[in-house]
Amino acid sequence: MDKQLYMVSLGPGDSELVTLKALKALQQCDAICIPTKSPDKSFTKSLTHTIVTRLMEEHGFTKPLLPIYTPMHFKVEDWQYQVDRLYQGFEQYESLSFVTLGDSAVYSTVYYLLDLIQAQRPSLYANTEVIAGVTSFSQASAKVKKPLCVGDSRFEIIPLLDKAVPTTTIYMRPKIGMDTDKITHSGSLYSFENMNYQGEQITPHKIPKVTKYMTLFIDFFQKDT
Repeated sequence: MDKQLYMVSLGPGDSELVTLKALKALQQCDAICIPTKSPDKSFTKSLTHTIVTRLMEEHGFTKPLLPIYTPMHFKVEDWQYQVDRLYQGFEQYESLSFVTLGDSAVYSTVYYLLDLIQAQRPSLYANTEVIAGVTSFSQASAKVKKPLCVGDSRFEIIPLLDKAVPTTTIYMRPKIGMDTDKITHSGSLYSFENMNYQGEQITPHKIPKVTKYMTLFIDFFQKDT
């Protein structure tokens, strides 16, 4: 049986904002890997542990919890250590969930780990599912009842760093029939049509013409190799 890894986004700290898909992954897996910043691998200061245990209590299930020490040093050796702990977990279990706060797509450890897994264990990478979550800025918008964007406005995510940074650009709200020749890109551009609906199509390049209302384009920033 092939090993299965779920990268599960837990949202911005409220267990009620965990998606049904994330909850099902936690219920279905054999064990849950929980990052902790404590060198002794305790969960004393772990918000992810608090959310997971609350979900297990509220929804009546239990799973083994595997601590993974996660120092926020942004070093390859730290990410490799976490990946090695996942590999060790698979020596005992067939399926694992690795949990992360917020949404995995936004400043998450998940994709550092996935880069290593893709290079080291391609079959496990192919059997990995990333489960999206609610972002902190989406919840912040809801709390004050103000939109991040509406009509013809747009919004930006700007890291507070004193240097130029690579940028991912999202193009939304195209009109059916429009040509896409004016859409430029500097990284890897993907076209998403009818995502999660009948006729879903994900294309790893720019489609020449918009034919579906539910269409968006993402120019993913070029990661350092």
